[in-house]
Amino acid sequence: MARTWATLGVDLHLEPAGPRVRRGLTDALREAVRSGRLAPGTRLPSSRTLAADLGIARNTVADAYADLVAEGWLTARQGSGTRVADRAVAAPRADAAQPPRAPGRPALDLRPGTPDLASFPRAEWLKAARRALTAAPNHALGYGDPRGRPELRTALAGYLARVRGVRTDPEHILVCSGFSHGLRILGEVLRARGTATVAVDSYGLDVHWDLLTRAGLRIRPLPLDEHGTLIDELPDVGAVLLTPSHQFPMGVPLHPDRRTAVTDWARRTGGLILEDDYDGEFRYDRQPVGALQGLDPDRVVHLGTASKSLAPGLRLAWMALPPSLTGEAAAAKGSSDTCGVLDQLTLAEFIASGAYDRHVRSARLRFRSRRDALVEALATRAPDVRPTGIAAGLHAVLLLPPGAEPAVVQAAAWQGLALHGLSRYRHEQAAVSPVDALVVGYGTPPDHAWAAALDALCRVLP
Repeated sequence: MARTWATLGVDLHLEPAGPRVRRGLTDALREAVRSGRLAPGTRLPSSRTLAADLGIARNTVADAYADLVAEGWLTARQGSGTRVADRAVAAPRADAAQPPRAPGRPALDLRPGTPDLASFPRAEWLKAARRALTAAPNHALGYGDPRGRPELRTALAGYLARVRGVRTDPEHILVCSGFSHGLRILGEVLRARGTATVAVDSYGLDVHWDLLTRAGLRIRPLPLDEHGTLIDELPDVGAVLLTPSHQFPMGVPLHPDRRTAVTDWARRTGGLILEDDYDGEFRYDRQPVGALQGLDPDRVVHLGTASKSLAPGLRLAWMALPPSLTGEAAAAKGSSDTCGVLDQLTLAEFIASGAYDRHVRSARLRFRSRRDALVEALATRAPDVRPTGIAAGLHAVLLLPPGAEPAVVQAAAWQGLALHGLSRYRHEQAAVSPVDALVVGYGTPPDHAWAAALDALCRVLP
């Protein structure tokens, strides 16, 4: 069978110009090397392959290569083929327009929201990926159900029931690429249903508020106290977004009476509760707080994510939906699955094999040790700073003297320590008095940087 261009080796795009083919080819190759488009060490196609691609004689290509080898632009060695020679590529002129440089990463990072990425269980994940891919049927690699792979939905239904007290089944779970993706889907569904306003906590993430606003919904912040969100002051809204197991960022669980009150509100008014269970696996000094969804699966959407327990780069989250909402949410997501199938299959295997439970238990011990070290260091080196919200999760709120927050955050920046003040998370319409505090993500640094980050933190505290 004759070989065609589609069966040949390395591809190379060239556009020889001019009446003389050899000269045009030589000039095009030389310019590709000079401009840096062909980097030093790049292997070029064989003369046979390039001649076939360009529709010219093989001898013409061989002669052009020989010319450029003689000039020093290319090298040719037996068994190694023809490659671009090592040459310095001309730097851009100083007056040429340059894109702005990205700001440097801080040397130390105590911002909340990300776990220790160095602790991602790579070896176990690879094992699960191999098993999952080996067992996957061919059709699993197609476009698929918009709700996600059934293997993952089945594994999640069992896991969430066992660990978080969620009452659901695989048919009513929808896999999404992160919590924000899930919230965008819900925002679209709520707006289509005629919902005009969503209540949120006075302290939370502006990115979530913005997502709801862009969906055409109004935001109404709710006050909170040491027992969590004040449900008694829930206004006339169609839905409420809460972090009931571990309020972000204040760190308190929603009081049992208020959990009952908000589900009663949802039943009475037909409202919907959006439960953000962002770090439900991590608790230390208290009994686990079950998912709010377990009180009323018909009125609560339970949203979970692998971003804190594994890594945000997986882009995997899920929603346990009321049966009445599942079809609308799946339609809003799209006509086919938009989340990576291989990672879904791997996570399903990771959960089913018990590797996920083992990883969470190990991470819980490590993060509790960090939490304890933070509390001990504050007691010794900054006794006037009181940590709160530390019974669970991966962050702590450190209460500061009035007016001290901006200076502490600035001093930390001078030391290369990234810190967030509590004011960053306060809604501009919040009907609560501002509190000076820091939100310290003690789960963020890798193990080798934790001691240095803690030391830098203590140096800037009043």
